[in-house]
Amino acid sequence: MHHTRPAAALAVLSISACLLSGCSTTGPVGADDRAQASPVAAGASDTPRIRLNAADGQKHVSVRQGGRVTVAAGKITKVTLATANGHVVRGAASSSGRAWAPVGVLDHGTAYRLTVVAAGAGGRKATREIAFTTVATSDRFTGTVTPGDGATVGVGMPVSFTFDKAIGDRKAVESAIEVSSSSGQPVVGHWFGTRRLDFRPRQYWKAHSVITVAIRLDGVKGAEGAYGEQDRTVRFSVGRRQVSTADASTHRMTVVRDGKTLRTLPITAGAPGSTTWNGQMVISEKLTSTRMNGATVGFAGEYDIPDVPHAMRLSTSGTFVHGNYWGADSVFGHSNISHGCVGLNDVKGGGDSHQDGAWFFDNSLIGDVVVVRDSDDRTIAPDNGLNGWNMSWDRWQAGSAR
Repeated sequence: MHHTRPAAALAVLSISACLLSGCSTTGPVGADDRAQASPVAAGASDTPRIRLNAADGQKHVSVRQGGRVTVAAGKITKVTLATANGHVVRGAASSSGRAWAPVGVLDHGTAYRLTVVAAGAGGRKATREIAFTTVATSDRFTGTVTPGDGATVGVGMPVSFTFDKAIGDRKAVESAIEVSSSSGQPVVGHWFGTRRLDFRPRQYWKAHSVITVAIRLDGVKGAEGAYGEQDRTVRFSVGRRQVSTADASTHRMTVVRDGKTLRTLPITAGAPGSTTWNGQMVISEKLTSTRMNGATVGFAGEYDIPDVPHAMRLSTSGTFVHGNYWGADSVFGHSNISHGCVGLNDVKGGGDSHQDGAWFFDNSLIGDVVVVRDSDDRTIAPDNGLNGWNMSWDRWQAGSAR
């Protein structure tokens, strides 16, 4: 299909002239061009092979990939990419003439027609013409990942994705995400339902390793009406190894860093009837001050403290290790009075850096592990917070869709 509108014709002529002279309006295209950059042997007469990122009639095409073109055994001589109503999309050729890409991303939910002409070294020509429709905004899905790019975290921090739509093809989505460590530790994914996917090694990350998360979800179909668009790489660092063990029966928490005990802190854990979970828990959030209202965790009317200092979240359900200024000094190290949290002695306002609550806050990273033991309660559920370490490696691997 050829458009005869003057603006379209001028745009096509401009693109064609640029392609014929081997110039580029925005510089080299990049990966697509490099993939096709092998030279054509002198005197070769192969018919050019035009490669497109969409098929004729395809729907839900990626707005970042749909209009891209690469050619093997030849060079591009003309590209026309236009919407159904004749609006021509500007594009740029690579310096080699073997790749072409739109300038910017395409519009969502839009029908396009793409025509490509290429010529081989022996004079043979090839033409491809397709029509496709890009993915609609309402048909996208997104995965929110933690930790973020550039973060420094503790050795227990998993890579956790939360998707905004239920994923039906979990294998396709998981296979499009690659997590690797500079330590060489194998990393495996585990699905908690249809919206959450966590990755971790068999044992805690090696201290001072670098974790790379390659997210290649662009164009991946996660379910009907759920197509990915993310294509980025996240890197974060693991800090020193710190694992703290809170013993609810002795009312002590031992803080061990890189194999050496830093401190043993007196604590108060959950009282009878509101005991603290046992198990390996990962600090997922640090708050210098927060409100804790019993109504949000099933203890309506029992407490509402507007300024809990030095709070570090251990579970989604409301377990924290935090400073406690309202309990008598005598309870720390001697009795359990909390509603399920691990409490450390502190002052109102949290302004005294010598208090145990302030010291532990200042010496902890998101991703550090706090192990609770000898509490009169069961082990915390692996999906209650970032606590997949409370699952055997066999069970963890069984939850992978790969």
